[in-house]
Amino acid sequence: MRLLLLVGMLTACAAVTKDLSGKMFTFPLETNTAHVKLRTTKQDFNAVTVCQRYFTDLQRSHVLFSLAVPSFSNGFMILWDGTDKELEIYTQDKLAVFGKTDYKLNTWHSVCATWDSASGLAQLWLDGQPSVRKFTSSGSNIRGSLIIMLGQDQDSHGGGFDIKQSFVGMLSDVHMWDYVLSACQIQKYVDEQNFTPGNVLNWAALDYQIVEKVMVENKVMVCL
Repeated sequence: MRLLLLVGMLTACAAVTKDLSGKMFTFPLETNTAHVKLRTTKQDFNAVTVCQRYFTDLQRSHVLFSLAVPSFSNGFMILWDGTDKELEIYTQDKLAVFGKTDYKLNTWHSVCATWDSASGLAQLWLDGQPSVRKFTSSGSNIRGSLIIMLGQDQDSHGGGFDIKQSFVGMLSDVHMWDYVLSACQIQKYVDEQNFTPGNVLNWAALDYQIVEKVMVENKVMVCL
């Protein structure tokens, strides 16, 4: 029993709330276990915006953001499809595909994804460039016991990880809002100007838990 408790302590760090400004999560291994859980008290969304930055050399499919509720494993998810070379947004298990994006390897990218339940429209912004708006699902909120993860795609509520959809690389500046951010606010985020931080997830006050091999490191984007 003591050994099991020790293993649990080593593989899952306790949840903390920290200002991660100037930091990044590094996912150095391809696994079906390592991830970061992001915590929020909000359990009901009629709209969503998620923004983050990432750096990877993966050519295969990989998840960038995974939110699951008991009724939908893909409550809100951002995924790069390595087979068809396209970014995808899932809302309540419904898919919108965004092709022909300038998705380069070994480069820092900013990605923002929005969705509104009234219209059912989702939109993607890659490095400040907006996509067309596409329909996913409408008429009902994303609600229930939320589990938000970085690093793994939830094929079930809190589990069902596939190593071939895991993220390897660096993630930073994760923010989430419970409304659709304006184009001007998204551009401010991309340019790292004085934007309104997320009211659901805020990188400068992030409540998170690291599970297994994920590191918090200083983010250095250019040589000074």
